Amino acid sequence: MKKFITISLFVLLAWMSVFAATPDFTNETVSYKVMYKWGLINKQAGRATINIRHEGDKYLMALVARSEPWADKFFCVRDTLIGSMNARTFTPIIYEKMSHEGAEDKHDVVRFERHGNTVTGYCTRRVIKKGQLKIDDSRVLKAEGVTVDMLSSFYYMRSLPFDKWHQGQQSTINIFSGKRKELLTFKYHGIEDVKIDGKVYRCYHITFIFTGDGGRKSSDDMDAWLTADSRRLPVQLEGKLPVGKVRCQIMDN
Repeated sequence: MKKFITISLFVLLAWMSVFAATPDFTNETVSYKVMYKWGLINKQAGRATINIRHEGDKYLMALVARSEPWADKFFCVRDTLIGSMNARTFTPIIYEKMSHEGAEDKHDVVRFERHGNTVTGYCTRRVIKKGQLKIDDSRVLKAEGVTVDMLSSFYYMRSLPFDKWHQGQQSTINIFSGKRKELLTFKYHGIEDVKIDGKVYRCYHITFIFTGDGGRKSSDDMDAWLTADSRRLPVQLEGKLPVGKVRCQIMDN
């Protein structure tokens, strides 16, 4: 179930000057079912909803994810992510994650500042496990160039001009969490058909590769399928678990 959270987050970057075209994200809500697959087992283990609205000079975003009652008995998940980004430049302003995963509660906050090409993230993190405060930390992260958080990455991904990319093409940016800076690489695999609940979607297939500054993998790869149209709507997301895999699929929107 932990990978479900990772995926829902990645379902959740923005620097609009590098984009060829921008989908209209104003007042959009998208819901997903989270399926656990292992051999012949293919059972819904959770659900997630992400929404965005335009308010003044900002976009306000929110993601809510939870496990299903049967899965709660094994690993209970309740996640809420909120954030904002500049409506003109699509650069993140603040990112906040409040999560309950098993016996652990986390609260991460990242506040972004930009000076020229340098991005600074002022981060705080609190972790409570079994009622005891285990981590109460603050740190400063720095990066050069395009830098985002896990929530705004949902919209950055959808704005990349995949219609002009060739198979195997990659793009790498910085991403801040509440505790570290990573590199996020998008790798394009071409166009594929994806069938969900009897409906076929023509999609761009993308792999997400997470690495540290030294190039060492910091998380397992994840895959996404986005509609090959102007909306670039993610209809399926997939990642590995120690046993089996988790797959997020779009619900009727």
